[in-house]
Amino acid sequence: MDFSVMILAAGAGTRMRSSKPKVLHSICGKPMIFYIVREALAVSGDVHIVLYHQREMIQSYLQECLKSGELKGNLTFHIQNHREFPGTGGAFFESECDLGSEGKKIIDFAYPRVVVLNGDTPLITKTSIENLAKSSLQDASDCTAKNASAKAYTKITISTMKLENPQGYGRIIFEGKSIEAIVEEKDCTREEKLLNIVNAGIYAFDREILSEFCPKISNDNAQKEFYLTDVIALARKSGVRIGAFEGCRDEFMGVNTKNELAKAEEKKLEILRNEAMKNGVIMHLPSSIYIEEGVEFEGECELENGVVIKGKCLIKDSIIKSHSVVESSKIISSDIGPFAHIRPKSVIDSTHIGNFVETKAADLRGVKAGHLSYLGDCEIGRGSNVGAGVITCNYDGKAKHKTRVGENVFIGSDTQLVAPVNVESSVLIAAGSTITNDIKSGDLAISRVKQVNKAGFFKKFFGDK
Repeated sequence: MDFSVMILAAGAGTRMRSSKPKVLHSICGKPMIFYIVREALAVSGDVHIVLYHQREMIQSYLQECLKSGELKGNLTFHIQNHREFPGTGGAFFESECDLGSEGKKIIDFAYPRVVVLNGDTPLITKTSIENLAKSSLQDASDCTAKNASAKAYTKITISTMKLENPQGYGRIIFEGKSIEAIVEEKDCTREEKLLNIVNAGIYAFDREILSEFCPKISNDNAQKEFYLTDVIALARKSGVRIGAFEGCRDEFMGVNTKNELAKAEEKKLEILRNEAMKNGVIMHLPSSIYIEEGVEFEGECELENGVVIKGKCLIKDSIIKSHSVVESSKIISSDIGPFAHIRPKSVIDSTHIGNFVETKAADLRGVKAGHLSYLGDCEIGRGSNVGAGVITCNYDGKAKHKTRVGENVFIGSDTQLVAPVNVESSVLIAAGSTITNDIKSGDLAISRVKQVNKAGFFKKFFGDK
């Protein structure tokens, strides 16, 4: 079944108390809107998004994702005429419409069924979107695929959730399996407040319903806004039967505050961790491990407690020990940490990285760097040993420079490699050296002041201590 998707992302998100657009706040490394658009594009060839507040930032981000290939599909942007048509119902009018226009025109959807999503529900899946589009009056669908083949579609379907604590949500009033009304909490009677099936705020409409009833809604309310729920109320008064889609509570979780953002991230983390463990990753104390969307695991991998893996990473046949951080890098057949920091663009292959070692844009293959080193903008070859306290001095105050080290090089402790510098293979660098010139293969490099011992100086300095 082909259907269109409409994503509502025009709101100001004031409860988030942030200068950043609400939908650009991140969940496990990706803005909330990324997940919603990705899932919608996966099941629909006609996805629309309505923007208004801080629209340039949101549109720019999504266009960059489409350009880079992170998002794939047909996404159409609309800017809501918020001055004349504020509210969720006003989002459906073409931007050139005004209050005085005859026959207000709604957005042109390609398919006869339209699923309406909110831009702040980052956990929704393509399966739920597709099943909502296909939901029928005869079957109160859940978020599995069991009703995907239903033939008799309702003209309007409302997503619902069953909550232990429904406070703050509009209650659903049923007549049989059909929805009779949505009652906002402030308007509920004492008996209605006891109901625990609530409106999740995600809908499926026949396009003809939107075309017929959107132009009829008004802003005659306290907020002076056009509400999508008024479309549903008008349709119900005209005899249109309304179905229910009982969805997964976590998937339909809306994010309006930073507390809710944290809860959504916890849920997303649980999904990512479970998926990784299902595919063979060993996790010690999983609740303490943070991994982001885009992290890939291959082969035998093990993560100890407190590990953080961020950005686009590949971890293959490796152990990441406790309290280590890996960012946008490749780790292959290596052991990292504990307390190591692998910064972006590093490639660590068949290498031992010990505690308190930091890398950045480092290509290390078959290397041992046991402790207390900074290795940035460098290449180090197989069989090389990096002593404690070794530093690549890669920044001269204006530009970054490269350090290149060959194979089988022994770098003594507390060595500074001042880039740009090239060290050929089979070289020995004495501890405490500052290397500013290239070193030829087979050489010993030593750069330090000769030690001088002053006989009897202790007594001369301290006296009879």
